[in-house]
Amino acid sequence: MQIVALESRRPETSGMQGHSEPNRELLDAAALCRQLVPEGTVEAFLADHRQDLFPDELFADLFPSGRGRPSVPADVIATVMVLQALEGLSDRDAARALRDRISWKVACGLALDDPGFHHTVLTYWRTRLRASERPERIFEAVRAVVDATGVLKGRTRRALDSTLLDDAVATQDTVTQLISGIRRVRREVPAAAMVELTAHHYEVGTKPVIAWDDPVAKEHLVSALVGDALAVIQAAESTELTAEQHDAVGVLALVAGQDVEPGETEGTWRIAERVAPDRIISTVDPEARHMHKSSSTYRDGYKAHLAVEPETGLITAASLTPANAADGATGVALLEREEEQVEVLADSAYGSGEVRAALAQASHQTVIKPIPLRPAVPDGFTIEDFTIDTAARTVTCPQGFTVPSTTPGTRASARGAGAAPCGNDALARGRAARSGSTDTTICWPPPEQRHRQRSFSARTGYIAPWWNARSPGSSPEVTGGFATEAWPATSWDSPTGSPRSTCGGSSTSAWTTMEGGCWRHDEPTRGEPGRE
Repeated sequence: MQIVALESRRPETSGMQGHSEPNRELLDAAALCRQLVPEGTVEAFLADHRQDLFPDELFADLFPSGRGRPSVPADVIATVMVLQALEGLSDRDAARALRDRISWKVACGLALDDPGFHHTVLTYWRTRLRASERPERIFEAVRAVVDATGVLKGRTRRALDSTLLDDAVATQDTVTQLISGIRRVRREVPAAAMVELTAHHYEVGTKPVIAWDDPVAKEHLVSALVGDALAVIQAAESTELTAEQHDAVGVLALVAGQDVEPGETEGTWRIAERVAPDRIISTVDPEARHMHKSSSTYRDGYKAHLAVEPETGLITAASLTPANAADGATGVALLEREEEQVEVLADSAYGSGEVRAALAQASHQTVIKPIPLRPAVPDGFTIEDFTIDTAARTVTCPQGFTVPSTTPGTRASARGAGAAPCGNDALARGRAARSGSTDTTICWPPPEQRHRQRSFSARTGYIAPWWNARSPGSSPEVTGGFATEAWPATSWDSPTGSPRSTCGGSSTSAWTTMEGGCWRHDEPTRGEPGRE
């Protein structure tokens, strides 16, 4: 009996919009059990303001026909979608929650014995919303309430993140995509259906029967399929196309060109031994894309991008892109509606120089995990090799030597602690690839005692200090390609001096900073050309 009732609520064939009954039923959940729903919850808010938030006229364009079976009321569907998103439920679980949860029945204005609706109704409504001119109207209505209530007032932090959404469509190979694309164009464009084709009988869904392990037979089939595709495209272009027909022809053109290349003989084609950028993986869903999570794992589908207020958990903006879309540019677009400066929290996927520059131009502050640094020299150090204790205001080098830092979050200073020589392992890792030199590494010389040259990295946005002194006659190989500038010819103990050279009594020496803050002293071999 319950199954029959559920099936009767399925609106797949409905042609007119349904409306909520203004008169309460005998077992109305809000009348009998409203006190069980705590005040201040989303369910209580929707119970009181559901029809004001989602009026019938907001969804009238989805049902242009006045005939047919009435649909599930729009305010009920919209309420279920909001609660479903709030709890992260599947369509099946959301339909069950509506059937057996009192709080959901109160929020939707249903009776206690109302069986709800079939879970496919949610898919049906989402399809209609997606095809409409205002696909985000439910999200916009909720956002209007958030703005009107001022719940985000004074909350100026936004967390950016994304997640991959698997697509149910099967990934197609090149031959399958060509056959599917040609079949679709012939079905939708009458002029293309009149073209005589020879490669395959396209009314049959299976692949052609050939010796697939024979390269010659495979290349012959691919050449014939590409030839048929080009003939169909040419015939379709000679007629006036609708938007749907134009999309079909465009997909076929992309499929016919993304995976093939000219063969050795003129007029022949073969499958290219490469992967085309932004490759279509299926003609069934042309917008789905392929993305590698790592070198060994991959996903096919889409990527959902979110901007969230971290304290309340409210989603302030959302976007759906193909799976291979970059996080950074989409994240910047999600913040365009922000009317005031916000603090952006994000991982290293949003840490490129372009993204940081765009956020800075929009006057936003950033707390973004830096992109992993690459050593300035082979097997050298990066800042990640150092332990920075902001509470104790100390920095520890890879060999365990600890020195105080000037202020929390800044580089360390060796003032009062002297130069801490690192061990042989650090020396080996930080040594430049050159012969005829003896290297010594020290950590964190006094930055306030040096002329500073700052370097901005477009990749990470990290501004790093580089201090270098160059000995007379030194070469770029000695300093490892770093920017250099001369220091005053004074002793190490001087408050403005540099380390004294041990090379031939010279008052200057070659010191090269490494990206993590370690210094390397390059002492030239006596008698080396160009050296003292």
